[in-house]
Amino acid sequence: MSNALATLPPALAQPLRQAQGFFQQPAVRRAIPLIAIVGLIAAAALAWVMIAQPPQRVLFPNLGDADKAAVSEALGAANIASDIDANGALTVGEDDFHRARMLLASQDLPKAAPGGYAILDELPMGVSRAVEGERLRQARETELARSIAEIDSVIDARVHLATPEASVFVRDNARPSASVIVRLEPGRTLSDSQVRSITNLVAGSVPGMKTDDVTIVDQMGALLSSKDSQAGTGAGDARIDYQRRVEDKYRLQLSKLLTPLVGAGNFSAEVQADVDLDETQATRESYDKTGVIRAEQGQWQSPQAAGQQPGGIPGALSNTPPAAASLTNPNDPATQPGANNTQGGGKASEEYARTYDLGKEVSVSRQAPGAIKRLSVAVLLREPAGAKPRTPAEIRQINDLVRAAVGYSQARQDQVTVVSRPFSAEVTEADKVAWYDAAWVPMAARNATALIIALLVLFVGIRPIVRSLAKKKTDPAPEGALPLSGAATAATGEDSPPAASDAPPHVPVSIEMLQSARSYDERVDLVRGFTRDNPTRAALAVRDMIKDGAQ
Repeated sequence: MSNALATLPPALAQPLRQAQGFFQQPAVRRAIPLIAIVGLIAAAALAWVMIAQPPQRVLFPNLGDADKAAVSEALGAANIASDIDANGALTVGEDDFHRARMLLASQDLPKAAPGGYAILDELPMGVSRAVEGERLRQARETELARSIAEIDSVIDARVHLATPEASVFVRDNARPSASVIVRLEPGRTLSDSQVRSITNLVAGSVPGMKTDDVTIVDQMGALLSSKDSQAGTGAGDARIDYQRRVEDKYRLQLSKLLTPLVGAGNFSAEVQADVDLDETQATRESYDKTGVIRAEQGQWQSPQAAGQQPGGIPGALSNTPPAAASLTNPNDPATQPGANNTQGGGKASEEYARTYDLGKEVSVSRQAPGAIKRLSVAVLLREPAGAKPRTPAEIRQINDLVRAAVGYSQARQDQVTVVSRPFSAEVTEADKVAWYDAAWVPMAARNATALIIALLVLFVGIRPIVRSLAKKKTDPAPEGALPLSGAATAATGEDSPPAASDAPPHVPVSIEMLQSARSYDERVDLVRGFTRDNPTRAALAVRDMIKDGAQ
């Protein structure tokens, strides 16, 4: 070691020599095993803490200070450990992430979501127009996403706006467009009215945007909005979608009915609805058989009495006597147009032209589509494994329940079939969660890894050091050393030595033992033992005593 230090530069060799001298001190050398044991225990504890603690996950990014304090207080009340990382984000353990989100959602936390028009307050002085426009677009997207998330069945939403730059040329101007992706709750869908509401909401929030330029997609990638360019297939899609909604309605009713009865996953129900999607319109006209007179024309001449001659001044109308009054029956053929009557030698004539109109009634009936022509329902029940099969009476009862749930009609020739059979082993095993996918596996793996590391430190690091220390204490005495006498043994606090075959190893005499001797005889015995163990030091002590006596 000295040769190696001699080859080093003086600036580096001197600190190494000092460190070597420090570690060669007897007290330090005796404390090195204890320091090593403490260091190994500390390393094992650190490894345990690092591995046993689950990975941290950011609960909500970019939370405000007020929301961060409220969320931290709510998590502390629920005994969920939380921490704040170097970026100021609130984190929880990965095992508690979903439980914490559910807890905070039940308490309506966080109150204020980050983003929105608040980011416009953070604009620094002197930003370019392009950056300012992008920030404004981002704020508008965030606010629209917040508004859409308020709709029922929508968990959250993202909005992307494409707003082209305005041009002075009219032909180069392009209309803005928007794309919306919504994440719906499990098992929920958006109705057509809700889709139209989202479309109009987005289009009305951006100047110059039309409803045809808004595209809405759900988390499964299904297109919820349709454009006018798809009108050719829109009618067919609407018919299929209506039939699918009818079948889903019946399927949901069956699920609500059978789940409490046989349990979730123990049945399979399928519905086939034959829906009349044809629109019927009929026009009917009817006429009254009796009819009514629409117009009438007639000319008649009053009869004159026999022998009656006109009198008065010729040419004077005031002297003309009035005609005799007579009643005519319209049903009498004698009084019909063209009939001539002669009464009392007089002659009467009457001519009529009558036009009759029959009664007319026009009715228009329109039958809206959507009527169910025929319904077919098939229900497969899982036969309990190792249990008694279902009796025909039980299957009949379930069949009656299914018929009542779907509105069975014999006039429509509906068909309902209920069968109880064991499910396939592949389906049964697929429903079971593999043991390595269970929630307890990651936690057990972390704890087992930490335990293995602690055991390795104990058996590989600490145990050899302890064994080496114990070996040094039980090493035999060096050659030429004699066991201590009875007084020396008593001074050391040890019991009297046993037989020669069972004699314990020799314990060397130290200065502390000489100083703690109680009597003169004990001190003489200890001096003898010290002289035998350390002849060189004893000779030097005698020499010093002779020099002191000569002086």
